[in-house]
Amino acid sequence: MGHGHAVQEELREPARALRRAIPEVYDGYRQMHAAAYAAGALDEKTKELMALAIAVSKECDGCIASHARGAVRTGATEAEVAEALGVAIAMNGGPGTVYGPRAFAAYREFAAEGELQPG
Repeated sequence: MGHGHAVQEELREPARALRRAIPEVYDGYRQMHAAAYAAGALDEKTKELMALAIAVSKECDGCIASHARGAVRTGATEAEVAEALGVAIAMNGGPGTVYGPRAFAAYREFAAEGELQPG
């Protein structure tokens, strides 16, 4: 199991427990998330690439795993992910060179699964 899957697995049960404890908060977040990621002037893929770059900036492994998977799901290519991460590195310096490769590895991990490839 790669790092992306390990992070998601580690967070799965604690997230479920918290979601059960504060369902209104999670429902509000789900609604906001759906609205923010819906295709509009920017398509879903572009928004996932933005989110992945922001996840690197925030140094959030859970966010990286989620948005790496989202990038695969929306059809982002390895080259597109690499360029988005290049911008994250440019904006973040040294920390970007740590979390950028984590994000790239997570993208490649989820892309290798095949069933997430658009089709």
